[in-house]
Parts: sequence; structure tokens; C-alpha cells
Amino acid sequence: MSTVDLAPHPTSARPPSRGASAVSTLATDSSIVLERELRPMLANPFSLTISLVQPLVFLGLFGPLLTQVSGFDTATALQWFVPGIVVMSALVATSMTGANLQAEMQSGAHERLLVAPLRRSSLLIGRALKEIVPVVVQSLVIVAVAAPFGFRIEPAGIAVGLVILGLFGVGMGALSYSLAIASKGEDWVFWSVQQTLMFPLLLLAGILLPVEDGPGWIRFLSDLNPLTYVVQAERVLFDGDLAAAAVGKGAAAAALTCAVGLLVGVRTMRSGTAD
Repeated sequence: MSTVDLAPHPTSARPPSRGASAVSTLATDSSIVLERELRPMLANPFSLTISLVQPLVFLGLFGPLLTQVSGFDTATALQWFVPGIVVMSALVATSMTGANLQAEMQSGAHERLLVAPLRRSSLLIGRALKEIVPVVVQSLVIVAVAAPFGFRIEPAGIAVGLVILGLFGVGMGALSYSLAIASKGEDWVFWSVQQTLMFPLLLLAGILLPVEDGPGWIRFLSDLNPLTYVVQAERVLFDGDLAAAAVGKGAAAAALTCAVGLLVGVRTMRSGTAD
């Protein structure tokens, strides 16, 4: 758990500013929070390593089963399965980040940070931006592990895919922090909502099994799931097809998730206080 090393300020927030100066102030404050959040992770990457266990277990145990069920050879199955596992890793990691904020609230670290001379919205934005780093690192490790078994690496497609995944991760991280704030003092509420929502999102996105041949109601729910379009975009991008229509849909879904997450998160962070 990180500690607050920002000096307190006699006022709870900066005075309101307008125009370009407001944007500059917000960007500066967000970068300060981002640096604060990254420092403990870079100093102790153990938590990042542990978070890789689940996707690698799925890759090692579920991948061979998928090969048998689909009739694909190992390389073809991995080309379909690895992008889904990358998205699953990002979803699981970012949806759990609110637990760190809950720990800070329980220890009083979050309250001490609130009196620092920073815009309240920057506290959320900086924390959400931090989620890009573990998402990218985990994705690259998964790709590297799959490559010796026949997974074909397409650098340009993977790079674009990681940008889309980064947008999605920022939005999910912001929503997770919002849930942590809303459920302050009630840890069970956070974990109940997180677990209840995460698994339907995973299954309906077709990460583990294709949903195209499923019942009509499953296909309908899948079409409503923004994660579905992110997964489809990652699959065509990791296959090297940058011009596919699915890429645009996935980018739009990720950008929408990012915008909604930051909007909800900033409003939650500001609630009851002035920015």
C-alpha cells in the first residue's frame, strides 16, 4: 500500500481557474498523482507478477482444451485465444484496483491526500492513468509466453491493440475507484458488485468460447456488452488486420468506457466537496 508523501495545504483544493490554465493545472496535478501511484509499483513489482498467474493458468490449461474442441491447430487456436486472455487480464486487474483505494481510506491516507493542493478530479485521473502501465506489461508478457508455441506476433497490430486496451483500462480503473468511494466502509459491497459484474462481462464477450452460435438471447446480451467489441478488435489487430471494421468499433467502445468511467469517477470524487 502506498503512503502519502504530498505536503498538506491549508485549503482543500486549488482556487477555480479557467481556460488553458485550468487544463494545464489539471494535467500537472494528474501527473503528480500518477507519479505517486507508480512509485510503489515500480519499487515492488511483486503484485504485478502475481496478477499474471491467472491469465497464464488460463492460457496453459484452457488453451489445449480449446484446440481439441475447435479442431484448430495450436497456432490458430492461440491466435484466437491470446487476444481474449489479454483483454481478460486487463479487465480483472483494473476492476480490482478500487480495493487499493479502500485500503487507503481505511488507513486515513486518502483523507490526508484530499487536503493536498491538488484538484479533486486529478486524484481520480492520475490513479486511472496508472492502470495503463500494468495492462501493457501483462499483455506483453502473455504474448511473449505464447510466441514459442506458435502465436504469430504482429508488432503494429499489437501496438494499436494496446492503445485501445489502455483506453479501456483507464475507464475500468476509474469505475473501480468510483465503486470503492461509493462503498466506503463496506468492503463486501465492493467485492460483491465487482465479482457479480465481471464474470458475465467476460463470458458474454466471447473471451473463452465464441458466442456466435449461442442462443439468441446470449447473442443479444453480447451485442450490448462493450467488452465484446474490444475483444473483437484485439483479435483482428493481433492477427495483423489494422483496417478491419472491428477495429473502429473496438476503439469506440474503449473510448466510451474511458469517457464514462472518468465522468462517473470525477463526479464521485467531487461529491460533497468543491474542486
